[in-house]
Amino acid sequence: MTSSKPSKSARSLARLNVAHSSGSRHPYPRTARINQILREIISEELVRLSDIDERLGLLTVTGVDTTADLSQAMVFFDSLSAEARDALDERRAQIQSSVNVQTRLKRTPRLAFMADPAIASGAAVEEILRRHTHDDE
Repeated sequence: MTSSKPSKSARSLARLNVAHSSGSRHPYPRTARINQILREIISEELVRLSDIDERLGLLTVTGVDTTADLSQAMVFFDSLSAEARDALDERRAQIQSSVNVQTRLKRTPRLAFMADPAIASGAAVEEILRRHTHDDE
């Protein structure tokens, strides 16, 4: 019985082809495509690692911001406890290795991890709106 879902190797091949510049026009810049690919790879690797290290469970990658020269990539999470940050720092090389294996990038960016500031800003705005609504009542 065959599955309609593409195999892992087919998904990896698709990623490789997207990350590799073929000279054709794309609807958005190369770094944006690479950011999306890195987000997917890192998310999948964290799912695998969460079976081994429970500190990595319930982490959601909200985005990746890669420098133009691809030397560094900041990985953003919805929330990041000190315990989870320590686990990510311990597993950084393993996650980075997974990125290297699944892409054809000349240089694998050095990964850094932090909580997404947009999440904190959104929570602050919600709190202001909540207080404002409460004051109106």
